[in-house]
This record gives sequence, C-alpha cells and structure tokens, in this order.
Amino acid sequence: MQNLTLEQKHQQFDEFFMIKHNIPVNMRILDDGFILPEFDDLHQHMPYEFQIASELSGIDTKALRPLRRLGEHAVELAEFLNHQSRKIDLMMSLILQQHSKHEQSYHSLKFGGGGIVLDSENELSVGAIVELKLFLREEASAIFCFAEVIACKPADDTYHVSLIFTRIREEDQDLLVRASLHLQAANLRKRKHLEKP
Repeated sequence: MQNLTLEQKHQQFDEFFMIKHNIPVNMRILDDGFILPEFDDLHQHMPYEFQIASELSGIDTKALRPLRRLGEHAVELAEFLNHQSRKIDLMMSLILQQHSKHEQSYHSLKFGGGGIVLDSENELSVGAIVELKLFLREEASAIFCFAEVIACKPADDTYHVSLIFTRIREEDQDLLVRASLHLQAANLRKRKHLEKP
C-alpha cells in the first residue's frame, strides 16, 4: 500500500462500491513519524472494547456452525440464538459508541469496502495517516482501522476528505461491503414502495 502511487491508491479506492450514507466516525490525525502496524499486529492496536466486540463476533460464528449439521430440527434453536446474538450486538454497539470522542467526531458522506469520504471543517494534507473508528448503527457494530488521506476538496464551507483504508481487518472490510449492500437494498425497497400507485 505504501509503495503505491497516489493514482494507484485512487484506483484501489474506486474498485469498491460506495454508498452515500451518513455514519458517525471518530478520526484522529497521527504524527508524521507514525509507523503503521503490520496487518497481523492490528488487533493489538485496537482499543479493548473493539477487541472484545471482535471476539464476540467470532464466537457467534463458531457457535452457529455446528447447528447447520443438525438439519431442520435446529432451525428454531438457531433463530433463538440469532436473536440472543443480536441483543448482545446491540449492547456492544452502545458500549462502543460510548468510546466515541466528541472532539474527533465526523460524519461520512459515503463509504465502502475500500475507504470513506468525510465532511471536515478543516483541510487535511494528502498523505496524512489517520486512525478511524466507524460506528455502523444498522449493523450494530463498530470498526477500528487506519487510513490515508488521498484527496481533500473544498465543498461550500467544508472539505470532502477521501480516505483509503491502509490497515483494516479482512472481516471488518467484509462487514463494510455487506453494510453498503444492505443499505443499497433497503434504499431500493423504499424507492419501489414510493413508486407504487
């Protein structure tokens, strides 16, 4: 990622579908000398609450896998466990949002699996490295990652800042892709409903 040209970073950023949607984001600009962690070490840099949320998500997946072999008898049990899991996800989402810092608060204009575009009152330098916490309310989850500013364009009285993810866990990137597709499907359903005579 660090050896790519700015043009290549823009191409990689554009490879993923992006949806216009407002999600709360915490962004902390890091010092020029900050060295990004290796992908395998990213978990160690995550705040404790995010580490716990990640563990809970992994437990859910492992717990439901054996039920698939039980066939139709397990459908109701799996449904019950999914509801319990959803309750835990909602509680964790609430806890993670308490981790949000007001002075670092931003809102997305659009997001996808490759990056995010934020609305910022201040201009940011292209190449700046930032720490991000994304709060996906619809998915009752949050994501911790690092990103790089690849564009900062004036828009009215603010700036539209494009950030490409430079260090993000694969499962979190998958979550962003799923979230963007879920939102697109919900928007299409709303549009069809409004178009009905």
